[in-house]
Amino acid sequence: MSTPSPHEPAYADRVYRSPMAVVTGVLILAMIVWLCGDAVVRGVGGGRWIGLAGALCAVPLTVAFTIRPAVFANEDRMRVRNPFRIIELPWGIVDAVRAGYSAEVLADGAKYQLWSVPVSLRERKKANRSAGRREAPGAGGAAGTGGGASASPARASADKAVDELTELAERGAGRPGAQGPVSVRWAWEIIVPAVVGAVALAVLLAVG
Repeated sequence: MSTPSPHEPAYADRVYRSPMAVVTGVLILAMIVWLCGDAVVRGVGGGRWIGLAGALCAVPLTVAFTIRPAVFANEDRMRVRNPFRIIELPWGIVDAVRAGYSAEVLADGAKYQLWSVPVSLRERKKANRSAGRREAPGAGGAAGTGGGASASPARASADKAVDELTELAERGAGRPGAQGPVSVRWAWEIIVPAVVGAVALAVLLAVG
């Protein structure tokens, strides 16, 4: 593998996230606001506090598992934003990016899951069937027509994302800016309010 020049430009991050998860998260948040808001506005006594505590617990957890997960990748590193952690992995320390039953990255003897790249076995099977039909003898777009030879093979979205991340890892592994250890940070901005809300909700329900 050739060593990239340190003077190569750094490009904007590629962002990988699940649009369906984001849409689901927005809908769930709207429901939480409606239910808890109604409890706060119309509730009496401890009902209002239960509504507030429920929202304090449910909102960060909903954000954590739906809207928050994302993978940011540039020429030097990838940043994995999972529900409760942020992992930064310089390409020089990444061993592999793969997608089996889930998408994950291997680095420095550890495995980190990519929550924002969900693996759909159904989508993968559908893509494989489509590719098999395209390659079958006599299929439309075969070599005789010239259409199928230049067509890209069908790939599931998770496999496409892993292919792109693998290509970035291989291309950037030798860059000076792609060296260093794995960095892991806990998302206290999610954990703290969720725990406080859960404790407050448990206390209110116990004494109510």
